[in-house]
Amino acid sequence: MLLARVLRLGREGLYLHFKRQVDEAENENLKRFIERRVSGEPLQYILGHQEFWSIDLKVDPRVLIPRPETELLVEQALSILSGFPKGSTPKILEIGTGSGAVAVALARETKSLFIVATDISLEALALARENAIAAGVLPRINLIRGDLFGPFRPLKGDGTFDLILSNPPYIGHSEIERLATGVRDYEPTVALEGGKDGLAFHREIVLQAPRYLSKGGWLLLEVGQGQGAEVSEMMEGTGNLLSIQSYRDLSGIERVVKAQSK
Repeated sequence: MLLARVLRLGREGLYLHFKRQVDEAENENLKRFIERRVSGEPLQYILGHQEFWSIDLKVDPRVLIPRPETELLVEQALSILSGFPKGSTPKILEIGTGSGAVAVALARETKSLFIVATDISLEALALARENAIAAGVLPRINLIRGDLFGPFRPLKGDGTFDLILSNPPYIGHSEIERLATGVRDYEPTVALEGGKDGLAFHREIVLQAPRYLSKGGWLLLEVGQGQGAEVSEMMEGTGNLLSIQSYRDLSGIERVVKAQSK
């Protein structure tokens, strides 16, 4: 893949041009790429892109690299949206959009919706904007800088959104040092660390979300391995969230927890 990037060829092109000679400049570029990879830098950052939901997204150290398991969050969101009346325009809030992967995927799949996507990082929002433009969905995504529900407090929790979803940071503080080098040293810590036990952001979202959900609106959260049961208990404990369900990813790990507002 690195060689294909250097030669500006697709992977198939390498086979079609198997006998091509690599010139000195190309060889030097390849060496630099290999040195970066050997040092632990993620391949996606070196190449500058990552596929998510069959969309080619731009990624760099400003944002977390989208993971395949997060596609389950998109699947469940689309399942919920399919239940809305034809011709309606569901209002969606994504907290912590990062590269914009989830918001862009939803906007590509469902034409009639309005998405507000937030992030605390202006740099992440700039990249999310680039991805939304490249995918042709920027008119349906409103990118806002803010921490959790901060930008919406003036609304006084009047049930604005039909769906709130998030893939918040869920790595515990003590676990950060044990992460793989490529994750620990290159991906933004602010997008990884979720407090002492990894669930600090989940607690805040679960506590506040019912005030911003419309009647019968939905909350969808991605969780880390072993966190599904605790997040489900949090939701049940609010007294305002019903129909709590969890869904496993392709590895059999509870990855998404869903609940409906009273």
